[in-house]
Amino acid sequence: MLDTSSRLLALLALMQSRPEWPGSELAARLDVTGRTIRNDVDRLRGLGYPVEAVRGTAGYYRLGAGAKLPPLLLDDEEAVAVAIGLRAGRGVAGIEDSAARALTKLQQVLPHRLRRQVSAVHQAMAEGPANTGSNVEDPVVDAAVLAAIAAAIRDRELVRFDYTAPVRADDAPRRNDASAPFGDWPVLVEPYRLVSWERHWYLVARGPETGAWHTYRVDWVSLRMATGRRFTPDPLPGGDYPGFVLRDVATAGWKVHARITVLAPAADVLARINPTVGVVEAVDESTSVLLTGADSLELVAVYIGMLGLDFRVAEPPGLVEHLRVLGERYTRAVT
Repeated sequence: MLDTSSRLLALLALMQSRPEWPGSELAARLDVTGRTIRNDVDRLRGLGYPVEAVRGTAGYYRLGAGAKLPPLLLDDEEAVAVAIGLRAGRGVAGIEDSAARALTKLQQVLPHRLRRQVSAVHQAMAEGPANTGSNVEDPVVDAAVLAAIAAAIRDRELVRFDYTAPVRADDAPRRNDASAPFGDWPVLVEPYRLVSWERHWYLVARGPETGAWHTYRVDWVSLRMATGRRFTPDPLPGGDYPGFVLRDVATAGWKVHARITVLAPAADVLARINPTVGVVEAVDESTSVLLTGADSLELVAVYIGMLGLDFRVAEPPGLVEHLRVLGERYTRAVT
C-alpha cells in the first residue's frame, strides 16, 4: 500500500484525469477503504484543494476550481506530448515567451528518461516553413485580443474596436450596415464566434442596430475600452459560423478580389473549387463568373490557373497586368 503522501498525490492525479469520481471507484483504484478516501479528501482540502462532494447513491467527488493552480500531475505520455506541443506552439503573438517559460519549468521536473524522449524527438525532427501555401506572411494575432473577444462572447457584451484593413478602390468602407470590410473606422458589434481558418482568425459578429452579420479579421482589429453593455443573443440562422466565414471571406474578406469570367458552365466551375471559397454565377449555358480572392495577386493567379478552364479577367487592373507578365514568362519558357 502507498504511504500517505504518495497516496495523496495519486488521488490528486486521478481527480485531475476526469471530472467526477465515485468514492468506491477511487478506493478500488488506490486499494484502500472508503474511509481512507474520505480522510484523504479531508487532507487535500486542508492543503487548499477544493474537493467537492455530492452525496447519495450516485454521489461522487470532484476537484473544483481554487484560488491558485494546483500542481498538474501528468503521466509519461501526457508529459512528453505537452513538452513537444509547447516547443511547436506558435501563431499567436505573445505566446512564444509564455510557451518557452512553461517548457523550461516542465523540462526541469521531467524524469531523465522522459527528458531523453523529448530531446530525441526534437533532434530527429526538421521543421519546414510554417506557410508553404502562400507568398504572404501568416498574420500574427495578439493573444490578449483573442482572450478579450472570447470573454465578450461568453459574457454577451458588445465589443467596440477600430478596424483597419486594406482600402480598395472598388469598395466603400464598411460600417455596421455596409457590405465591404475595408477601410479604417470604429466598429460596435455583438460578438458571437471566433473562427480559425487558413492560418487566420475571424470574428463573426452582428450589427446591434441593423442586425447585419459580418466577418472581421482579428489581425485587423484594435480593441477599444470595454463597453460593459450587454446584449440578448440572436444566433446566426443555421448556426454554421465556420461556413459563414468561408462564404463571407470569399466575397469581402481578402486583400485582393477578382471577378473572373470562365468559359465553362457554372456546374463545371463548382466541380473544380470549394464552393465556400468562391461564388459562382451562371451567365449562360457555356459561361459563368467566379468571384474569388486572396491576400496577393500571385495567389489569385495560381488559384484561377488551377481551374484548368479558359477564362478572361477584366478586373482588378493589377491582376490583369500580373497575368500578362505571367503569360509572357510562360511563353518564353517553352520557346
